Amino acid sequence: MYLFVAFLAVPIVEIALFIQVGGAIGLWPTLAIVVLTAVLGTWLVRTQGRMALGQLQSSFSNLGDPTEPLAHGAMILVAGALLLTPGFFTDAIGFALLVPAVRMGVLRYLRSKVKVAEFQMGAGMNAGMGSGPSPMGFGAGDIIDGDFKEVKPDNNPAPPSGWVEGPKRH
Repeated sequence: MYLFVAFLAVPIVEIALFIQVGGAIGLWPTLAIVVLTAVLGTWLVRTQGRMALGQLQSSFSNLGDPTEPLAHGAMILVAGALLLTPGFFTDAIGFALLVPAVRMGVLRYLRSKVKVAEFQMGAGMNAGMGSGPSPMGFGAGDIIDGDFKEVKPDNNPAPPSGWVEGPKRH
């Protein structure tokens, strides 16, 4: 229901804002603002996205909890989509999501609504192999999934190559 209201309300708000701003400053300045916010937003999303990706890589390399960098990355992605959408309301929300303090507030709100029962890094890996995962992520006790094809012997095998003895026939 909330999604339906959002899809209905956002275009109405955007149209109303376009009419108000266009009436106040004119058509061309309004279009220039829309294009400028898209260009500026793209640049900001690119720089913020690189920082979020660096934090995510750091989290993975330190075997830390990747939840926060992933959430920041997702909010930056949403901000980029909103900034590329023409409109003043969506641009305001998109620019707000590019502010780290706003993202932290949204993350705190989402954390209060979501309850995580358990989080483990490397659960099931290297059982009985000491503490923590191995540097490459594979230990002696790991299972490697694979496919196989059963090869049935021919009735007329090829003659031996000379390097090894062929099958002895009696």
